[in-house]
Amino acid sequence: MIATQPCVRSHGMELLVSYHHNPSVRLRNRLVQMNAGLVRKIAHRVSHQCAEPYEDLEQIGYLGLIRAIERFNPNQGCAFSSFAVPYIRGEMLHFLRDRSSTVKIPRRWQQLNKAGQKVREELSEAYGRQPTDDEIATELGVSVYEWRESRLATRNRLPLSLDATISQQIDSPMTLGDTLPDAHYQNLQILEEDRQQIQRALNQLEEKTRQAIEFVFIKDLSRKEVAEKIGVSPMTVTRRLHRGIQQMMACLHPQVLQTDP
Repeated sequence: MIATQPCVRSHGMELLVSYHHNPSVRLRNRLVQMNAGLVRKIAHRVSHQCAEPYEDLEQIGYLGLIRAIERFNPNQGCAFSSFAVPYIRGEMLHFLRDRSSTVKIPRRWQQLNKAGQKVREELSEAYGRQPTDDEIATELGVSVYEWRESRLATRNRLPLSLDATISQQIDSPMTLGDTLPDAHYQNLQILEEDRQQIQRALNQLEEKTRQAIEFVFIKDLSRKEVAEKIGVSPMTVTRRLHRGIQQMMACLHPQVLQTDP
């Protein structure tokens, strides 16, 4: 078993390299099957933190896995599992965010709850004790069920503290705040996606054109210094920069269109 795992990882990386150079639905589906366990593991963990069914979270997680496969660059030296986790979990969190909405209570229940609070105070003063739900419902002229439902709906509408514990697991207590997306982490993820796309566009350039762009825009060398390093004239460096930027823009443009909402 121990000897098999490195072999599986090696085969998975070979498929990722093949997909990176020549994407196809067949290869993508094989990669999804190989990494399905990662999706299931994250879905299982997130399902313990919310009320959504595990099956729904698992299906949404596969969308994140596909996004990770399409954007992963095996030349960056990053483990695919580490790269894919933010995409998978992010899709699930976006799904939970979109599913949540402000609780809208029927106007009748709002009025009933308000009237019930007044009746509670009046009966408490009259009886010298807290009235029962039956007594309040009788005074309001409604069923006990309707009175309790209106009260429960109003209670659930109140905002929860981010420190409220939603997971009862002793070894890993989970609060409501833990389930919210980390804005700083999301920004880092976006920057990493941009870096991956730019690196991918750079790798498609002719070698000296790529070197010229890296020396000028990354290492901040002058065009004269770059000309000496790659063995061309400063004017040629300028032409290579212009042509390289145009080629990169043509490569990046369709990817920008795909990520627009």
